Amino acid sequence: MAESPNRNSGAMGAPASPPMGGPGPMGMGGSGHGRGMMPKAKPKKLGPTLKRLWNYLGRQRAGLVAVFILTALSSGIALIGPYLIGRAIDLYIIPRDYDGLLWLCCFLLGVYAFSAAMGWVQGFVMAGVSQRTVRELRRDLFARMQKLPLRFFDSRTHGELMSRTTNDIENVSNSLNQSVSQLINSLLTVVGSLALMIGLNVWLTLVSLVTIPVIMLVTGQIAKRTRKHFTAQQQHLGELNGYIEETVTGQKVVKSFHREEQAIRQFQSHNEQLRNVSIRAQITSGLMGPVNNVVNNFSFALIAAIGGWMALRDLTTIGIVVSFLNYSRQFTRPINELANQFNMIQSAIAGAERVFEIMDAPSEYEEEERGGTKRDWIRRDIRGEVRFDNVTFGYREDVPVLKNVTLIAKPGDTIALVGPTGAGKTTIVNLLTRFYDIDQGSITVDGDPVRHWDKNRLREQLGIVLQDAYLFSETVRENIRYGRLDATDEQIEAAAKLANADGFIRKLPNGYDTVLSAEGGNLSQGQRQLITIARAILADPAILILDEATSSVDTRTEMHIQEAMKKLMKGRTSFVIAHRLSTIREADQILVIQGGEIIERGNHQELLDQQGFYNELYTSQFKRVV
Repeated sequence: MAESPNRNSGAMGAPASPPMGGPGPMGMGGSGHGRGMMPKAKPKKLGPTLKRLWNYLGRQRAGLVAVFILTALSSGIALIGPYLIGRAIDLYIIPRDYDGLLWLCCFLLGVYAFSAAMGWVQGFVMAGVSQRTVRELRRDLFARMQKLPLRFFDSRTHGELMSRTTNDIENVSNSLNQSVSQLINSLLTVVGSLALMIGLNVWLTLVSLVTIPVIMLVTGQIAKRTRKHFTAQQQHLGELNGYIEETVTGQKVVKSFHREEQAIRQFQSHNEQLRNVSIRAQITSGLMGPVNNVVNNFSFALIAAIGGWMALRDLTTIGIVVSFLNYSRQFTRPINELANQFNMIQSAIAGAERVFEIMDAPSEYEEEERGGTKRDWIRRDIRGEVRFDNVTFGYREDVPVLKNVTLIAKPGDTIALVGPTGAGKTTIVNLLTRFYDIDQGSITVDGDPVRHWDKNRLREQLGIVLQDAYLFSETVRENIRYGRLDATDEQIEAAAKLANADGFIRKLPNGYDTVLSAEGGNLSQGQRQLITIARAILADPAILILDEATSSVDTRTEMHIQEAMKKLMKGRTSFVIAHRLSTIREADQILVIQGGEIIERGNHQELLDQQGFYNELYTSQFKRVV
């Protein structure tokens, strides 16, 4: 009977899950899970993204210094090699000095071995640096997601968000692990090679620099076209993950309505879109290496021809020409290596943009975090008085769900909300818990506007049991303890007894220590509901919210739950959204909601005497029971 875009979570309830969209009885058609509202990923400026990544990387200063020193040693020693080869030709090969050549070859072998050892150590240190950096990035991303409002999750699929915390972060991790050390090595190699080339022969150095502007121009042009393709690739990968996640989660629905073929077709459509954008991204980025190789080979041939001509006229030696050719290769090699990694770098940048997009989304605690109003947020205990004064609200600005709703709940009152599906009952609860904020009117708790209450303190004192019982892949004991983390085992078992759950829990293989499968799949719906009720009882809230809490249990179990609920609700303000009207006959006040407005109010007998909408609902249910 929920009329909000999704079922919302409180401390004791189920997490939010976006609506399933599209045609068909099981809602698996179309884009699914509100994907039509998903904003398209747009390429952002390269500079800000790299700057933010550097801010994370810069926190590992000690590791970066070690990587720089090790890379400098590895690159610097490797630069000695070409010079020694040239000396070997001029001093030992041409004069045929075999002893000297043997000694120099052994020394050269040691140089390369030491360079390789330093490179291995540098890779080991860099792996630690990149993983610690990504750990902090992943931690900040997950922490930010916990602060985002439900509106944010309403417009994105679970799988798409999971893709950002896994695939996109992994792309960043791989790029940091390889590209950072590669950039340092490239910088040192380019500078060192250029210095040695100038020292060997200025004219040949000028020849080798002729092709550099061409390489830079080609790289820049390809980069412009590649980055947008990799951004699209990451977006489509997120959409594919979203569809997989919703299909796997709704597998019972898919099979119940025999929609396996439709699910396969839709998957193939998403998969084909991802394939197309991935091909464009890989083909475009793949042009970088071959084009640069052609330019570099032309430069190599030009240096060899001019160097050979100079050697024939005794303007230089053959050894210097050979050394210079090796240095020219080392000078252009970093560019080629970066070109070969270009798809990874572009994918990482696109992934980082998607991660930072979530981290930049406005938090539901934004006002509290900014402190712009200088307000002292209310954090005291709640007595339980709740007032709605002419409250108007809509999940979309142009479609109001509640219209001028006014209600008063005194401490200890039980307020029942009844009405047809989509009338606005759950929305009232959503506004009280500040899952959403009102558009017009006011809501007060104990006489203070709900907007002035600290959200965390407010929600700590709300006990919420939703129709969709959500359990974690933990033990039964820990699932109940979720209501109050410092509760003892005795308190947990007492809450389970009060919720009439102790009996079936002790019959489980390991009793309270039985580990539940994903979402409590190894329990019946009624058993899952009883555990969430025990969770709410353990929380000992000032205000209790029961959103169709007994809709998934049989009549006999419902009777036991009602007895427990009477004890639980005593002295507490309670809001009960009810489908079975027989469960709310003793409520202090019953509000009948239709079309977002309260059309009737009073206790059970008063509403029956009015012979209105409530009487029709109650009578129709009574007839069905008879």
